Amino acid sequence: MKHTYATKTLLAGLALISTLGLSACNGDDTGSSGAAPADSSSSASAGGGTGGGSSDSGAGGDNGTGGKGDGGGTVAGTGTGTGSGEKGKAGICRSDELEVSAADNSTGKTEGVVTVVFKNGGGRDCTINGYAGVDLKTSTGDTLPVGRNGEKAIPAVLKDGESAAFNISFPVNNSGGSGVRISKILVTPPNETKTVTIPWPAGSLPVDNPDAPAGGTKPAISPVGKVSDSPAG
Repeated sequence: MKHTYATKTLLAGLALISTLGLSACNGDDTGSSGAAPADSSSSASAGGGTGGGSSDSGAGGDNGTGGKGDGGGTVAGTGTGTGSGEKGKAGICRSDELEVSAADNSTGKTEGVVTVVFKNGGGRDCTINGYAGVDLKTSTGDTLPVGRNGEKAIPAVLKDGESAAFNISFPVNNSGGSGVRISKILVTPPNETKTVTIPWPAGSLPVDNPDAPAGGTKPAISPVGKVSDSPAG
């Protein structure tokens, strides 16, 4: 009987220990359950970091936020590139956009005039300002540079189909001889580097006379100016 009582007492103690153990386990589960909110809080913290990346251009380079940051940069770049000031400003008239021609407008017996015309055929507005570069090519292959007459240039905007022009003044050959025969004009529009070659439309120049007085007439060009009666279209 004593043995049986002792056994019952031992079983009761084991049951109590088992119950306490279960309570302890339940306490661990509660702690684990508390850890889940901590993980959730950690995720929220990461989410907060993402949010910080969205507002801070330097953060979130590897996530979607970084993409948003890049998108913002693209928009800013587009706004700068398409500003009305840049878009509304006409570029210079390019050699490839200009139809270049020359005509003899000489009226005097001692000084001749050849007019060189630039017609805008580029399909857009363009600006032209200054002096053209001009060389005269002789029939023997020599090149004669032509200086400027010193007049002030006036800038102009040429619409498609409008023209600008300048004059080449030169001494007329009245010697009775063949003089210096000009075959071509090498023309470079203002602020350009590409040269256009056109035929010389006028007569010859006199041969240089070493006994002629200083300051004799030499070929010279005027600045380019817009032709007022050149209709667009």
